Amino acid sequence: MRNALVIGAGLIGTSAALALAGRGVSVHLADHDPDRARTAAALGAGSDEPPPGRVDLALVAVPPAHTATVLAEAMRAGVALGYADVAGVKGGPRRELEDLGIDLSTYIGTHPMAGKESSGPLAANADLFEGRPWVLTPTPETDTEVLNLALELVALCGAVPVVMDAAAHDRAVALVSHTPQLVSSMVAARLESADQTVVRLCGQGIRDVTRIAASDPRMWIEILSANPGPVADVLDGVAADLGETVESLRALQSADEAKRRGGAARIADVLRRGNVGRQRVPGKHGEAPAVYETVGVLISDQPGELARIFADAGRAGVNIEDVRIDHATGQQAGLVQLMVGPQAAPALSATLSERGWSIRH
Repeated sequence: MRNALVIGAGLIGTSAALALAGRGVSVHLADHDPDRARTAAALGAGSDEPPPGRVDLALVAVPPAHTATVLAEAMRAGVALGYADVAGVKGGPRRELEDLGIDLSTYIGTHPMAGKESSGPLAANADLFEGRPWVLTPTPETDTEVLNLALELVALCGAVPVVMDAAAHDRAVALVSHTPQLVSSMVAARLESADQTVVRLCGQGIRDVTRIAASDPRMWIEILSANPGPVADVLDGVAADLGETVESLRALQSADEAKRRGGAARIADVLRRGNVGRQRVPGKHGEAPAVYETVGVLISDQPGELARIFADAGRAGVNIEDVRIDHATGQQAGLVQLMVGPQAAPALSATLSERGWSIRH
């Protein structure tokens, strides 16, 4: 790929442009808001000037509601040899293009499975897609050259290509992306009217569950409007579990011991199924999930403290697989949870203790 036109200088578009530009591709940027394109260009994502001629690939990174319209305009103008979009829903844009009478041989739907709660070009990062799945939804009509351009795009962005049918993709993201967003938002909504003394008790669990609830509602309305049926189907199952769990909790209040036992058994079942489902979530680099040992370290909120912990772990020859920080309420301190292989935990604990760190098991 020698050159590309990225239409839509938001988080995904600018991140892709940064990755492509960083690997020598001549990138041109366009956006309905010229300031966004200029901002992306200033970040090193390319030029906000129109391309002098036809580019190899036009990548459309606009909200799903506008994807087909922008694609059709670009395809009719013949700005590129191949066209791709990054919309989070794949079936809708393709059907709209078909209804518009567009020749789809030069088009391929794609969806990088990466993002952030923040949006806009200033949130972009050239490494956003590194090691992440990037779904491609070609059809028998898709030109081989266009598929190859899309595969090159994925490779240049450091992502991992996954080929899927568009309808299967939309059902998949309903389960693993769209429903979690709604559930996270619904849990966070319980905090809206909660007393401040209650909110001050929030710990890492509520932070984990509600992290993605900080996402832009306008963006999610557009995404959900493009995939309502599959999301509703998944939520039907969640609602059934939720209704049964509510009844089971009520049963635990009963004076009837048999009802209490039945309620506890049903709650245990949903927790067990949750355990099984969580174990199926891929681990690092998409590999099978691994079991880690957690080493807790008390840390003060001062510059360089995390760097010292990692340096000391390195001296112990231990690879830290993951890390979490649980901040203490009302104190400039916290608990750093270092996830390591089970065999490495004793050596890490011993080394950190020798170097003056306070270990919590």
